[in-house]
Order: sequence, then structure tokens, then C-alpha cells
Amino acid sequence: MIFITLEHISAHVSFSLTFVITLIYWGNLVYKSEELSNSGGKGMIVTCICITGVLVARLLYSGHLPLSNLYESFMFLSWTSSMIHIVIELRGQDAWWLGAITAPSAMLTHGFATLGLPDKMQQSAMLVPALQSHWLIMHVSMILLSYATLLCGSLSSIALLVIASQINQKIFINVNNSFLFNKNWYSHDQEKKELKHTFYLSFLNYRKLFFTNQLDQLSYRAIGLGFSLLTIGILSGAVWANEAWGSYWSWDPKETWALITWILFAIYLHTRINRGWKGKKPAIVASLGFIIVWTCYLGVDLLGIGLHSYGWLL
Repeated sequence: MIFITLEHISAHVSFSLTFVITLIYWGNLVYKSEELSNSGGKGMIVTCICITGVLVARLLYSGHLPLSNLYESFMFLSWTSSMIHIVIELRGQDAWWLGAITAPSAMLTHGFATLGLPDKMQQSAMLVPALQSHWLIMHVSMILLSYATLLCGSLSSIALLVIASQINQKIFINVNNSFLFNKNWYSHDQEKKELKHTFYLSFLNYRKLFFTNQLDQLSYRAIGLGFSLLTIGILSGAVWANEAWGSYWSWDPKETWALITWILFAIYLHTRINRGWKGKKPAIVASLGFIIVWTCYLGVDLLGIGLHSYGWLL
């Protein structure tokens, strides 16, 4: 009983924290402040500890790894989002904007688990015989870790496309023309004001370009890691399926969508590594991956299709 109480307290505290931290990081995008960024970072650490408490408490009173239903998998996904944030910050990278991606991800997945799912689905239950295997830890944990990192990379690409669409290329032309064709600009007050305004817009553009470059690098690294984890997850799942159902691959809807997800991100990595694409083009591919991952992870489950489903809508 004490573990159940501890789980509920930790769940409520961690969700409240993710909500507050999301507001902090979104506010930091508008009014950049080192104090806000530091507060958000410390809050993510506390959030991660609380979600860890939820998972550990459920592990202790259920007797198995808390990855057996949709509620537990969403809580693990929320925990992974907070861990991604902490790991990147511990590496000392200047990514004050990162929390605007990871904090909402942790909050929304946590909120869906605690507020969106019915109470029956949030309760722990005995593992069905097919799940009573040591492959549960290997397969499910790798798949969920891959989902979290791939979603992080996809969200970074979406943010890149949004910011890149706001970059005004004409500003750079205006700056060059001011130097090349208007050498006496300093003698006219009106031209001084116009050039000052142009330089200000140019500064904003350079800042956005630098920002998009950071997002591009984060997306590439996150998707590279997520793709590797997804590969391991699919291979371990095939071995487990052979033990449980007598076949390595049965074209179950979950398996099919996992393969589609793998192919899409393989295309993304191919364009980056072999074609040398950067910026908008690979970001479009990664943005499509955001929809594909959610379809594979949540869409198939909620429709109650196949052997992997935890459906409750039907």
C-alpha cells in the first residue's frame, strides 16, 4: 500500500513540475535569462527523480519491470525525455532552448498517461505468459528509448523548419548594397536610420541561422542514436517473437509500422551521410518521422489492432 501511495504522490508532483518547467522554458525563449534556464535545468532533475520514483514504486509492488501496458510505457517515455535533457546539459553544451522541446514532451506524455488513460489502464496487472520473458527488458526498453530520441530529433527538425521560414534572405542583400552602392550613407540621417534598422534585422537573421544550425546538429545526433536503438529493438523483438509465437516476423501491424519507421529514418540518415544534405531538406524527412513514430507507437495501440495492442477505444 505504501508503494502505491508513493507512486501517486510522485506522479502528481512530477506532472506539476513538468507543467511549470514548460512555462519557464517557453518564457525563456521570449525573455532569455540565465536564471530561468538554470531553474528549468534543476527542475528537470527533480522531475526525473520523481518519475523514477513512480517507476521504482510500481516495480516493487508489481514484481516486474513497469513496461507492460500503455500507462507504464508513457511514463517511461516521459522519464526518457527528461533524461535526454539532463544528459545534454551535463555534457556542457550551450542549449538553453533545449527545454522548450524536452519539457513539453515530458509534460504531454506524462499528462496523457495520468489524465488521458482510464483508471483501469493505469492499474498494474499480472504479465500475460507471452510477456514473462527476459526479452521484455531488452526489447521494450530499446523501442521506447528509440521512440523518445527519434521524437526529440523530429521535433528539433520541425522547430528548424519554423525558424528557417522566418529568415529574410533579402536582408543580407540590402546590407551588401548599402556598402557597395551607397558609400556616402553616413552623411544622411534617414539613411543612417534605415541602415541601423537593416543591421538589426541582419543580426536577428544571423542569430536564427546559428539557432537552426544547432537544431540541425541536435536532430542529426538524436535520430542517429534513435535509429540504432530502434534497430536493436526490432532485432530483439524478432528473436522474442520466434520464442513466443514461433515466427521471427508475422507482419503484425506494429511490426509493419516499426519497419516503415526504420525505413524513413534510414532515408534521413542516407541523405545526411551519403548525399551531404543539411538544413531544410533532411528536416522535412525527419518531420514526417514525427507522425510515423506516433502512428507506430500510439495509433496501432489505441485501435486495438494486432498482438502488440493495448487498445481501449474499441
